[in-house]
Amino acid sequence: MTKYYQPEIECASREQIKAWQDERLVKQVKHVWDNVPYYRAKMEAAGLTPEDIKSSDDLHKLPFVTKDDLRECYPYGLLAKPLDECVKIHSTSGTTGKRVVAFYTQHDVDLWEDCCARAIMAVGGTEEDVVHVAYGYGLFTGGAGLNGGSHKVGCLTLPMSSGNTDRQLQFMTDLGSTILCCTPSYAAYLGESAKEAGLTDKLKLKAGIFGAEAWTEEMRHDIEKSLGIKAYDIYGLTELSGPGVSFECEAQKGMHINEDHFIAEIINPDTGEVLPEGEKGELVFTSITKEAFPLLRYRTKDICMLTREKCSCGRTHVKMAKPMGRSDDMMIIRGVNVFPSQIESVLLEQGFPPNYQIIVDRVNNTDTFDINVEMPPEKFTDTVREVTAMEKQLVAALKAMLGIVAKVHLMAPKSIQRSEGKAVRIIDKRKLY
Repeated sequence: MTKYYQPEIECASREQIKAWQDERLVKQVKHVWDNVPYYRAKMEAAGLTPEDIKSSDDLHKLPFVTKDDLRECYPYGLLAKPLDECVKIHSTSGTTGKRVVAFYTQHDVDLWEDCCARAIMAVGGTEEDVVHVAYGYGLFTGGAGLNGGSHKVGCLTLPMSSGNTDRQLQFMTDLGSTILCCTPSYAAYLGESAKEAGLTDKLKLKAGIFGAEAWTEEMRHDIEKSLGIKAYDIYGLTELSGPGVSFECEAQKGMHINEDHFIAEIINPDTGEVLPEGEKGELVFTSITKEAFPLLRYRTKDICMLTREKCSCGRTHVKMAKPMGRSDDMMIIRGVNVFPSQIESVLLEQGFPPNYQIIVDRVNNTDTFDINVEMPPEKFTDTVREVTAMEKQLVAALKAMLGIVAKVHLMAPKSIQRSEGKAVRIIDKRKLY
């Protein structure tokens, strides 16, 4: 084992964890008050000074920060360190508005890579492993985070980035990759491609660390079967640092949050009320060790729950469930809340692959709800009667899950464009009006 399995931290007592959080939160609040005028103004508007925050028990007093705040402050408005002390940036895609740019000191980078190293160790990784990083590099945090974490564990690291699937499979087989890091949708595509190329039996993979998009338990099992691995979740946001905020261990029953660096809360997304352990709500994070771009009570919009149930791995840090969806990904169709993960769950349960697109439109003031679904090769048929029967079966299963009727369109295998990064699942034409 390398030093990045840190039992003195990862298996610390609850009292020790709280002591770290109390001390570091008080220090962080003073840091942002002194160095970020925008934060200071928000606290003053709430009638607060740093002296009002004496421990993590006072966290609820602080105002929330949202992505709108980050966009308003673009690019330097939330920077808490002089620019000449920053060594890098990462950024969101900007597909839903102005980009969010996050800054890092070298200390920030070191702590982030420590967190990713813990994630690799938690799935059984050692310096003997070959880590195949097929997350995107560049401004996206996925590639850089797992790349750095792999180096700290001492693994041979393949910085593949995303795309060029034939080359991915060649290096995977020639160099004996044992741990795959990428989005779950791309992992599913790699499994499909390896089978078509007759390479499945040549793979030496034992584990995969997948994140950056929502995925279901059914998709996990599908990936595990196609690649012959154990598939583990990892969670992070560019705004907080990147992947490694939390990660699954070998128990695969929730992701341990690195509580020595982050404090997690679950709130009612409508009222902002902090909810007790075990209740479902919106995930909120406070970064207590980041220097350049520290966020206090950042609303992630991810919907999940927290638990402190004892874990078989021995780690004591609180666990978050796999996000059930995002409050901003949730679609309201004919007055019903619909998450893509619900649809994916039904498709996989019915024996269909996770290759689908949801198309929502509005015609004559009424929402239309269509789902294009690929047939797996073993079910493919162009016989109208058989296709119609399968479509009716899916419509019934989806109605039982969602409570509304969707129009299902079964399509030939490989007719929906594959994604080498984050999959595009939703086309909501109502947003264009």
